[in-house]
Amino acid sequence: MAKPNYSYEKRQKELAKKAKKEEKLKRKLGKAEDAAPEAGEPQATPEADKPAA
Repeated sequence: MAKPNYSYEKRQKELAKKAKKEEKLKRKLGKAEDAAPEAGEPQATPEADKPAA
């Protein structure tokens, strides 16, 4: 009977865990970019909305 290759199984499990972690990080960064305004766009302030006197 063949002997199980535990190191191969462990390596595959580690790779799957790493891929899942990276995917989660990508989703988190993508969500943060959608919520944050672009760096080049000026932010509206209440003072900017008032007409100049």
